[in-house]
Amino acid sequence: MSEHPEVKPSLNFIEEIIEEDLRLGKNEGRVHTRFPPEPNGYLHIGHAKSICLNFGLAEKYHGLCNLRFDDTNPEKEEQQYIDAIKKDIQWLGFDWGDREFYASDYFQKLYELAVQLIASGKAYVDDQTAEEIAATRGTPTTPGTESPFRTRSVDENLALFEQMKAGEFEEGAKVLRAKIDMASPHTYLRDPVMYRIKYAEHPRTANQWCIYPTYDWAHGQSDALEEITHSICTLEFKVHRPLYEWYIETLGIFPSKQREFARLNLGYTVLSKRKLRQLVEEDYVNGWDDPRMPTLSGMRRRGYTAAAIRNFCDTIGIAKRDGIVDLALLEHSVRDNLNKTAPRVMGVLRPLKLVITNFPEGDIEICHAVNNPEDPEAGTREIPFTRELFIEKTDFMEEPPKKFFRLGPDREVRLKYAYIIKCESYDKDPETGEVTTVYGTYDPNTKSGSDTSGKKVKGTLSWVSATEGIDAELRLYDRLFTEENPDGDKEKDFKTFINPESLEVLTGSKVEPGLKTAKALDHFQFERQGYFNVDMDSTDTKLVFNRTVALRDNWAKMQKK
Repeated sequence: MSEHPEVKPSLNFIEEIIEEDLRLGKNEGRVHTRFPPEPNGYLHIGHAKSICLNFGLAEKYHGLCNLRFDDTNPEKEEQQYIDAIKKDIQWLGFDWGDREFYASDYFQKLYELAVQLIASGKAYVDDQTAEEIAATRGTPTTPGTESPFRTRSVDENLALFEQMKAGEFEEGAKVLRAKIDMASPHTYLRDPVMYRIKYAEHPRTANQWCIYPTYDWAHGQSDALEEITHSICTLEFKVHRPLYEWYIETLGIFPSKQREFARLNLGYTVLSKRKLRQLVEEDYVNGWDDPRMPTLSGMRRRGYTAAAIRNFCDTIGIAKRDGIVDLALLEHSVRDNLNKTAPRVMGVLRPLKLVITNFPEGDIEICHAVNNPEDPEAGTREIPFTRELFIEKTDFMEEPPKKFFRLGPDREVRLKYAYIIKCESYDKDPETGEVTTVYGTYDPNTKSGSDTSGKKVKGTLSWVSATEGIDAELRLYDRLFTEENPDGDKEKDFKTFINPESLEVLTGSKVEPGLKTAKALDHFQFERQGYFNVDMDSTDTKLVFNRTVALRDNWAKMQKK
């Protein structure tokens, strides 16, 4: 027997509920969840939490998870969103098998269930406008006012609802409402709207329907029709639960049980599809997959990995109360994953020419570099060393302070994987005073891997051959907002907090020649600079890299200053 028995991870509250249901034999021992996105935008990191939860629970308890598109609003839904959602779920590593459903699959059945409610005197057609209905709904502490059309007979309501379906009324002229209780303390039970007239083409049903179910009517009933055992929603739907349960009990259909968990709120981010759509449509960003966006397509393009996002979702866990998660935690997950998997290369963001005056002109010497010190199987690569090199501008100072361990007049540093060099002189632009070229000498006895000099230096610099290296465009991304909670001040438009320095484009950067064959979405660590990946804009003649994340949380350091 082991002295150290395996410690089982603690269960979150939803897992505790499921395990209790299984113990009691509920739902014949089945666990059946679903992920029900509305196809009116791209998925974001908040959806990733729900995806990982719903598909993860199905995997853990040997159950099933459906993908269901709640496509009840044809005016905002598009096929491109459906395609993007499926791509994102698959990228995260989940598979819904043959269980791809749509609320529109159930339009006929939902209509029949609505007729059933009308026939039992539990629903009626209302001629009031949306504004009039809102004005009579009351407040949380005062009851609403009953509609003057609430007493219509069953026969009249059935006839009017059929006429609505046949397109005999103008858009907005009538709605179907459930007849529940206008004095209920639960405002969602105050005769909620079930159907409205909309003359809009649906992506899947075209013009077959001109009445469309509201989200609250379609969502809960779709869960019941699919016999979902554990209907998992975010906390804002908790107030809707009494309505969903009323529909289920009144109709006598499968008793799908809703449970709520805290949605993901991420610092320096907005996670509202409506607001993300504003950023796209008003050109604050370059599309839904802009690497500054919290969309999964944007994060993928920036270089975030599916494994990092899944690990992040696992780390933050499932809670019952809302809170803001530090963006640094997500970035840490990305660094942790890429540190193990990303090959190391050298890239110079802002090049400064370095001439090794005692190295033969025209010669090329091969240096050998480790591809990934975290992966012994990653091997090594060859890097050309030449007379003319590029180093970072910030790695040289004319009058360096005492603790500056990089290059300066008469100072020595090591060029990584190569030689120790000494700065002998430098040129400056007479007009700007900017250093344009540094001249130095190298010690042939100090080559990495075979150093016989015994010299010790404190500084090590990245470099790229000026003649063999290749040009690259680097896109450096920062947080899209300057405030941790851009939605926190309700008197200000969230867009007033957009960070004007969220993107910096460097067009004169240099990278190792071996990167010439890199393909879109390939990941690398630029040594001493950060993690980068190849952008989809790259071509055979133009390499474009996105900085995925810096090596450290530089933002946190700036906030402390």
